[in-house]
Amino acid sequence: MKNKRILSMQSEKGFTLLEIMVVLVIIGVLAALVAPRFLERADEAKVEAAKVQMKNIGQALKLYRLQHGKYPNSGAGLQVLSSGSKRYIDAIPKDPWGNDYVYLSPGVHGDFDILSYGVDGRSGGSGMDADIGNWQ
Repeated sequence: MKNKRILSMQSEKGFTLLEIMVVLVIIGVLAALVAPRFLERADEAKVEAAKVQMKNIGQALKLYRLQHGKYPNSGAGLQVLSSGSKRYIDAIPKDPWGNDYVYLSPGVHGDFDILSYGVDGRSGGSGMDADIGNWQ
């Protein structure tokens, strides 16, 4: 009797391999369902970050125009905002995907256009590859 109780107490300790595998499968299924939503949110956050950066660059361009009477031309680019004795912005940021912003002056959509080519870094595209502009 004593031996049976010792054996039954020893066999009740820990989890079986089957139980561990079931838990891992459940965690895997949940991760497969939830992970795409987090990745989608990360892409949406990058788009919003690009729009905010473009607004900041746009404000610096407006300050430049107040001082000089015109916006810098496309050839001079955005670099004039962060160089020289009068700095309108500390540094021209890269877009959230690590690419330079494209600056056009005069712009197609206004006095100036600032745009990012999005995830793919190329003009055009749709979805997350779509271009993002300061006029949107």
